[in-house]
Amino acid sequence: MSEHQILFTLDILGTLTFALNGALTASRRVRLDIVGVLTLGVVTAVGGGMTRDVLLGDTPPDALKHWYYLATALGGAAIAWFIARPPRALARTIVVFDAIGLSVFAVAGAQKAVGLGLNPAPAILLGAITAVGGGTIRDVLIREVPSVLTSDLYAIPALIGAATAVLGGAAGLAPFPAAALGAILCFGIRMAGVRYRLQAPSHPPRAPEPPTSRQA
Repeated sequence: MSEHQILFTLDILGTLTFALNGALTASRRVRLDIVGVLTLGVVTAVGGGMTRDVLLGDTPPDALKHWYYLATALGGAAIAWFIARPPRALARTIVVFDAIGLSVFAVAGAQKAVGLGLNPAPAILLGAITAVGGGTIRDVLIREVPSVLTSDLYAIPALIGAATAVLGGAAGLAPFPAAALGAILCFGIRMAGVRYRLQAPSHPPRAPEPPTSRQA
């Protein structure tokens, strides 16, 4: 397979797993009918890429220009509807594929931004938006704090992967090796976060204030 075919295959795999994982996550948090599951699965899969393309002025977004992105996202969401409660082994596999999707979207989004003339810093940011944007939109739609702000390492691996791809390219690496290195780093950090339950630094929970006595 050529480099383009490998990246395309991973991109489609990422779209499928993001739709599957996004729909399953949403249906576990709130009660949804089939329309809700399909909608949130598709939003999770293509929302980040569409946000990136709109910010870049590359319209219509890729997800609307190429039918196979929406078809793949819809297929993944449909699978989620039929396996509403996946067996543990499948759930673990989905987590791995989700990490692959995160890695591919982060580096692909960043490299597309660089290709359209953006400087490294905004390109890295757009790479992360591509990777986590769909899940953030999903969580907003179901009125929850986005999981990317509260869960295991997720945005940090995406930023590191995007930065590696962008800075590697700026240092003279060819696009594919730079993307592969960034994706591998992103995937490794994400899976380490899942395996060891690593969290980004946060403040400890706020202690409840003591009750105040009322004077007569």
